[in-house]
Amino acid sequence: RGIPHTIPERADQVRNRLRRGSRGGRPPAFDRQLYKRRNVVERCFNRLKQWRGIATRYDKTAESYQAAVTLASLLMWA
Repeated sequence: RGIPHTIPERADQVRNRLRRGSRGGRPPAFDRQLYKRRNVVERCFNRLKQWRGIATRYDKTAESYQAAVTLASLLMWA
């Protein structure tokens, strides 16, 4: 889908890459603002999954499932 990763590099991996010098490879690109936005979306999904009907997808039709997600989102927002 062409979506780049936004996972930060761990401190020990940074140290090992720097220790290896030019053989350590190029550091991965990391955008802090994009990571913050991704974190907000993932936390929203986790909060929605606390609703049993949404997590297990009890609804038979897509319309009723979307209504349940909308209702849960409104209740979380309020």
